[in-house]
Amino acid sequence: MTASSTRFTLTLLAAALVLGLSACGKKDDKKVVSQVAAKVDSEEISVQQINQVLSQTNTSGTTPEATQAINREVLEKLIDQQLAVDRAIESKLHRSPEVLAQIEAARREILARAYMQKVAAALSKPTAEEIQQYYVENPQLFSERRIFNVQEIVVPVAADVADKLRSFASVGKPIETAAAWLKIKGIKFGSSSATRAAEQIPMELLAQIHAIKDGRSIVIAAPQTNTLLHVVSSQRSPVDEATALPRIEKFLSNQRAGEAVTANFKQLRANAKITYNEAFAQGEGTAPTAEQTSAADDPSKSSIKKGVAWLK
Repeated sequence: MTASSTRFTLTLLAAALVLGLSACGKKDDKKVVSQVAAKVDSEEISVQQINQVLSQTNTSGTTPEATQAINREVLEKLIDQQLAVDRAIESKLHRSPEVLAQIEAARREILARAYMQKVAAALSKPTAEEIQQYYVENPQLFSERRIFNVQEIVVPVAADVADKLRSFASVGKPIETAAAWLKIKGIKFGSSSATRAAEQIPMELLAQIHAIKDGRSIVIAAPQTNTLLHVVSSQRSPVDEATALPRIEKFLSNQRAGEAVTANFKQLRANAKITYNEAFAQGEGTAPTAEQTSAADDPSKSSIKKGVAWLK
């Protein structure tokens, strides 16, 4: 069995804990009428179950023969899943506190996701004008898109360090000069080099980086770090309008959904009575985010690793 096949089997087995074990004890309930693909002892595996797995898999562009082979592979994995579920029930694993807790956690996650999908589904789709406007207003992602070969030095925030890095950048000093200065000063820093397409760079930074000419540098300030970013070279790689528009529509839809869900939860919290245990009550100020904590602990974390990957 290959590694990918093993992962697929484990995924199906995990799903069984939610669907199969949570239904334990209800075998006498009336089943939904559906086409039966196979039977494992007295248990049926339906075509609907196969389609449910396939709905989470990208099968677009596959030939009928390939689709049939995928269907058969999914069915065989579902058979293995059912066998494992049966043995788990025989062993009374579905009654163990650990498994019950996992089933409940998965149930809550599924219900919460379904609610968020319901909120998103009620939204209107972006108009053709909105999609076109986004294309026009963001040439750095489309008509003027570039792929950057960059070097970075990431330093924790400290007195006068940012000013010194800016002085190196302003006169076009090689990034190695800044690294040597930091070593002499005994200042901890991280360094890296990478190739990044425009969509792999956070939108709030892309305009700054797009404006840099090859061989030049800028300093990017963040709450916990300062980054000296040097553009070694870049090449133009535009995305034409016909290719971009469907991706923009998907991005704007996802963005709108995210904003709607955030606003919805804000309203739900305002209407709910939420009481914290003393140990979890927030003190003064705002706790640092996970990203800020990570950057503070590891200054080698790149400032441009998170971007709008939807453009790929």
